Amino acid sequence: METPRPTRSRLEPEPVPRRDVLGLASLWSAATALAISMLGMLRLPRAAVLASPSKKFRVALPETLASGEAFVPPGRSVALFRDAEGVYAVSTICTHLGCVIKPTAEGFECPCHGSRFARDGAVTKGPAPRALNWLKVAANGGNVVVDEGTTVPQGTKVNV
Repeated sequence: METPRPTRSRLEPEPVPRRDVLGLASLWSAATALAISMLGMLRLPRAAVLASPSKKFRVALPETLASGEAFVPPGRSVALFRDAEGVYAVSTICTHLGCVIKPTAEGFECPCHGSRFARDGAVTKGPAPRALNWLKVAANGGNVVVDEGTTVPQGTKVNV
């Protein structure tokens, strides 16, 4: 004798075939990928670069600046010197690995690896492979205009 099948209630949901579940899953995956890519595209028009100060800047040398004494403008990686021949600027970025060097009584010293430089930027103790860069300086009235982006031959000075 055959067992009677239980009758389903009309309130029970119909079973969902496996193919339909897989189809819905792929549809939701595609919709999610599209939404995430749209969010990424909305971020594109915004610039991701931070504003940096201009490579050219104007500075007034202190009247009390002694001959051969370094003047480092705040927020800049350059040292300005005044002597009998004129004014010159030396970069304070070490030529070894790019550390910011500190002025000392004898010249400059790199806190990272111990390189030492004379006041004119010449290497007095390694491991720096070459002298510090001299930067372009121009006189503008009582001020000095320094261009950190332009190097000049060592010994280039300007009269102020």
